[in-house]
Amino acid sequence: MSVLVTGAAGFIGYHTSKALLARGEKVIGVDIVNDYYDPKLKRARLAELEGPAFTHIAADIAERETIATVSAAHLDIDRIIHLAAQAGVRHSLTNPYAYTRANVEGQLVMLEFARSLKDLKHMVFASSSSVYGANKELPFTVEERVDSPVSLYAATKRAGELMAHCYAHLYKIPTTGLRFFTVYGPWGRPDMAAWIFARKILAGEPIDVFNEGKMHRDFTYIDDIVAGVLGALDHVPSGDLPAQIYNLGNHRSEKLTDFIALLEDALGKKAQVNLLPMQMGDVADTYADISASQRDFGFEPKTTIAEGIPKFIEWYRRYHGNLNDL
Repeated sequence: MSVLVTGAAGFIGYHTSKALLARGEKVIGVDIVNDYYDPKLKRARLAELEGPAFTHIAADIAERETIATVSAAHLDIDRIIHLAAQAGVRHSLTNPYAYTRANVEGQLVMLEFARSLKDLKHMVFASSSSVYGANKELPFTVEERVDSPVSLYAATKRAGELMAHCYAHLYKIPTTGLRFFTVYGPWGRPDMAAWIFARKILAGEPIDVFNEGKMHRDFTYIDDIVAGVLGALDHVPSGDLPAQIYNLGNHRSEKLTDFIALLEDALGKKAQVNLLPMQMGDVADTYADISASQRDFGFEPKTTIAEGIPKFIEWYRRYHGNLNDL
């Protein structure tokens, strides 16, 4: 049997696919390899996954007819990890339709795809800490209400959760949504803070820091996220409503200024900081309560930012040193 991973050329999708292959799984990776950011990075990730147990399918998850052909060609798919999405809060302010297409229509297409699989055991999908929106009580728990999004991105991710809940109710499809908290690490995206800050610090350019630097984030290293994804995949919900939502975070709310200081140390260069007001669609603090994830599938993040940032910078330097070879 095999696992379908959407967004396999993406940051989390690549690492998840690699971990599945490492434990002996057969992986069908779906990714359109679009130009939201440099496709060279996505192709480099796919090259790392090449092998007899990995199949890449270039397909848009929002294209019903195309996705329907995948099940016909791969009858052994019994689990889905749906990670393909249009990411980024700030990009949603200027390109809203990309978010409804990928995160709402794409979620529906994948739920219908799941419904078509006669041997499906479980569908795990990516949500986001952004769904907590304007909530003030910390840490964020999966039991609290999430009906005050402050960005379209957050609204589309919450819509995806509700749609999965509906399909679990109607068709008894086991679904698990994972609310990721500020993921970083090697092979990350160029629109993520760690990458943007590293690039600008090395170039001697000022970095924009919003809310005058008074920001806290639950920065979570990619290896810990992947361990949580696989743990959730193996923990299949059951009962009359086989649907679950979990937080995957580091359970540490770190000062953004501390994150920047660690980047400076790893790079050996000080940042020029441009302090700005809070940006539209953003929130000041995130902090994950992970008690449900710990209880149900033993999720235990291990990597502090003091350990994770040097690993990211080591990869960043190596990747850019080899960029001309890609």
